[in-house]
Amino acid sequence: MGQERAMVAGMWAGAVAAAVLAAGGGVSGDGADCREVRARARFAPPTALIPSAAVTYDMRLVPASAWIEVEQRGDEAGTTVSLRVKGLKPGHAYGAHVHRKPCGADPEAAGGHYQHRVDPVQPSKNPAYLNPRNEVWLDFTARAGGSGSARAHHRWGFRPGEAASVVLHREQGGAGDRIACFTVPFEPRG
Repeated sequence: MGQERAMVAGMWAGAVAAAVLAAGGGVSGDGADCREVRARARFAPPTALIPSAAVTYDMRLVPASAWIEVEQRGDEAGTTVSLRVKGLKPGHAYGAHVHRKPCGADPEAAGGHYQHRVDPVQPSKNPAYLNPRNEVWLDFTARAGGSGSARAHHRWGFRPGEAASVVLHREQGGAGDRIACFTVPFEPRG
């Protein structure tokens, strides 16, 4: 019972931290249009008593209480998205992408990948659109302790309302089963 309470308290603290950090949203500096978003949370199953912005669909690869942080920085040079995780399955090669919609109980709720140039045929399977230059790919392999990180930079920014989450996939590359999702309040390029 004590471990359950500690896990629930940890998930609650992670959800509150994500909300507080996300509220910090845009930051301006030196007259340039500069955006910064940082959100973090602990993963919880979709049926958790206390919901989290980070949802795990496969607890073997993304255990409940594993941790995620996503940061977005944008300015006139483009947008950089960084990902950090802890507590995942060591040695596993994860795919990760920015998706168009928020997470939900159903792994498909996050919609498709965010694309700078949108493929007119959805779901997108055309390599001219489905690639790391046109999408935000954050693939990584979890280190021995279960931590991992990735970073992607693009000269473009997000369109308003069209980037809302980061989905972890079972395998690296452009597709694969969705094993976890983190809703992130990405900022559009101003």
